[in-house]
Amino acid sequence: MNLASIASGSSGNCIYVGNEKSHFLIDAGISRKRIVEGLTQMEVAPETIQGIFVTHEHMDHISGLGVFLRKYPVPVFATAKTIDEILSTSSLGKVDKNLFESITPDNPIYMDGIKIEASRILHDAADPVCYTVSDTESKVGVATDFGTYDEYLVEKLQGCESLLVESNHDLNMLMVGPYPYPLKKRIMGNKGHLSNERAGQFLSKVIGEECKHIFLGHLSKENNYGELAYETVKVELLLHNIDLDKANFTLQVASRNAPTCII
Repeated sequence: MNLASIASGSSGNCIYVGNEKSHFLIDAGISRKRIVEGLTQMEVAPETIQGIFVTHEHMDHISGLGVFLRKYPVPVFATAKTIDEILSTSSLGKVDKNLFESITPDNPIYMDGIKIEASRILHDAADPVCYTVSDTESKVGVATDFGTYDEYLVEKLQGCESLLVESNHDLNMLMVGPYPYPLKKRIMGNKGHLSNERAGQFLSKVIGEECKHIFLGHLSKENNYGELAYETVKVELLLHNIDLDKANFTLQVASRNAPTCII
């Protein structure tokens, strides 16, 4: 399976997963123009996208969904509660309700020999999930927007060859930054976002011998930056006996604004 980020950050998210025959998006929180440009850069024709899997209804994950569907009417998969929230979002404009199909966490669906499974996460949304996608050769995972984790989520993300995991904020930057205290409290809470340190701790439990590449994603524009996320996660991994300089996998920060290469 291939994995690439078209955009990943607090201002918009869209992730590509697929293989030679099948192509999917996880979230559509940026403009159709940017999605198409990112896919084109990856040499994936937008009309070959076979479905969009939505993690939750926050605008940085769905803002481009309506305009994309009006040009490319593909199936949209999400939990039933998330679909209800999406369809009640007036800013998306007119969308064909028949394109939406509900999924249930822990009950995978299969499309063209590819297994897509949603797993429950903790976030302040209606019914948020993360996804793993696998074929006969490999498995990839995309997990963002969760304030904490447990053994259930660790188990679900284990075995991935490539991962995109949230590394949202630096705790010190958040605490001294301009956000009002209730927002800071929300971000730090169990239904908020993973800090850089917590991302490293989570990855230390998830990484296995099959892991080849990790993207750090969903970085906050105000409370983080790429070099800090990278170095903090690197230190946390080292504290858990994973030396990035000697590891068999690579670590990369996904840009908020530019596509990554396909892994």
